[in-house]
Amino acid sequence: MQLGVLGRLPLAVARAVLAALRGRLGALCWSLSPLSLPLSLPLPLPGWRRVSARSPAAPAGPRRERERERQREWDDAPPTPTSVNYHFTRQCNYKCGFCFHTAKTSFVLPLEEAKRGLAMLKEAGMEKINFSGGEPFLQDRGEFVGELVQFCKQELKLPSVSIVSNGSLIRERWFKKYGEYLDILAISCDSFDENVNVLIGRGQGKKNHVENLHKLRQWCREYGVAFKINSVINRFNVEEDMNEQIKALNPVRWKVFQCLLIEGENTGEDALREAEKFVISDEDFEQFLDRHKDVSCLVPESNQKMRDSYLILDEYMRFLNCRNGRKEPSKSILDVGVEAAIKFSGFDEKMFLNRGGKYVWSKADMKLDW
Repeated sequence: MQLGVLGRLPLAVARAVLAALRGRLGALCWSLSPLSLPLSLPLPLPGWRRVSARSPAAPAGPRRERERERQREWDDAPPTPTSVNYHFTRQCNYKCGFCFHTAKTSFVLPLEEAKRGLAMLKEAGMEKINFSGGEPFLQDRGEFVGELVQFCKQELKLPSVSIVSNGSLIRERWFKKYGEYLDILAISCDSFDENVNVLIGRGQGKKNHVENLHKLRQWCREYGVAFKINSVINRFNVEEDMNEQIKALNPVRWKVFQCLLIEGENTGEDALREAEKFVISDEDFEQFLDRHKDVSCLVPESNQKMRDSYLILDEYMRFLNCRNGRKEPSKSILDVGVEAAIKFSGFDEKMFLNRGGKYVWSKADMKLDW
């Protein structure tokens, strides 16, 4: 009998026919079942939904609670110190008016203690270390940072080891001794007009900062070190066109920062600098970026991106939290360990990734034409 015929039968007859069909189907299923269990086949009801016997639907409440618990564990887990900026000294031979890590102390850890802390960071997941200051080549005429660079590459086998320097104290003999262990050398250069550099405070007697920059670029080629330029865009250089000079130097990255105020460092009553006169607006910064949009190696970093997306370790190996506009230190990793200290760093791991903080940072992977 075709099922369409049921619609033309009286209701009582149709029910009887359906009952007979259910009986026959039940008998068939009984014969096919390996366990010979009786099968009940009630008619589908409104709102009926099939649920697989192999994966029964879990109650919504417990499932949501498990998801919330996983999210809480993720939120509570300390960030991984993938990339760390170690400002091991605050001393500097320049007096840049906007400097946000000023010479408030002269303390430098003993070399072996610094190595111990770096080994702890490697154990916690560090892949890249950047040595900065102050001026890192001031300590022991560059031997201190050279020892750390060699230790991190040779002993800890970190994928990336880099230095940020003003470049004024670097000599060729340093490259001969330590160049093979260094992946990236970043030189700070805010202007290609020497008069502007002097106004900013990036000058030292008769030495020409721009001429020295070109000499360092050549040494990086000769000794196989990736060359990078850092520029802080401020009131004195915001109108400058740097396209031609940057393209000629051809750095692997040109990091362009917006001038940033940090309470107690370059602004406020207890600050060593008064950077307010250097500050530019977001619109000014965007106009500078637009003027240099054809420079392929440009990496812009506004104040918003910069403030919470860097893991900064000070001269005592304390993480510095900059979320409240000043640098609030954690306890030293040497005293409490990396995991306990990093919880107070204010580090925004998502912002770090969003700003491109993780990139091809090992010179072995860059395939550069030195």
